[in-house]
Amino acid sequence: MRKSMTVWPVVHEERRRLVADLAELTDAQWATPSLCPGWDVHDVVAHLMDTARTGRLGFVRALVEARMDFDRANENGIAREKRPDPRETLGALRDAAELTLTPPANLATRLVEAIVHGEDIRRPLGLAGQYPDAAVRDALAYQLRTTVSFGGGRERAAGLRLVDRRSGNAWGDGAVVEGEAIDLLLAVSGRPVDPGRFSGDGAARFAGTLVSEQL
Repeated sequence: MRKSMTVWPVVHEERRRLVADLAELTDAQWATPSLCPGWDVHDVVAHLMDTARTGRLGFVRALVEARMDFDRANENGIAREKRPDPRETLGALRDAAELTLTPPANLATRLVEAIVHGEDIRRPLGLAGQYPDAAVRDALAYQLRTTVSFGGGRERAAGLRLVDRRSGNAWGDGAVVEGEAIDLLLAVSGRPVDPGRFSGDGAARFAGTLVSEQL
């Protein structure tokens, strides 16, 4: 089965779920800091809106305009798509939910984008996300193959064996870190996760690496 036939239905469903979850947010909730440093909930939704509408040529054009600075390109995209009223931004994401545009990157990045940014928003708001287990594992496997400089998290798990507590799937070699796949995905993607959610003889080292990076 072609990868696009499994990735896009998950991405489209996650966009719809997120829109539904955020439909009744208050103004204060929209301003809640997300797990992305410097971005609030509204910023992340605007970023998701920007990436949903950005194809290969648009990605290259945005990067050139940002003088090859990926972070600046993201900030420019947020400024471009962020409406004065966050509900309008959410409505735009709803309208773009079925788009299949993507930058020139592995299609697994769309899973990472949908799931990690979904949690960037939901966890600070106390909302529970529901993601297909296989999609979370695919996103985690991709992040572990990809360096931090390219948006992945390979270095964060160097010398460790990450084990999905639910399925028993494992990645890497070394001291064991066991946890829920979604927590492992967030951690290797550079997001703060409660160290108590991990176990195994490599858990303390894994948590220590993540904490030192965030200081």
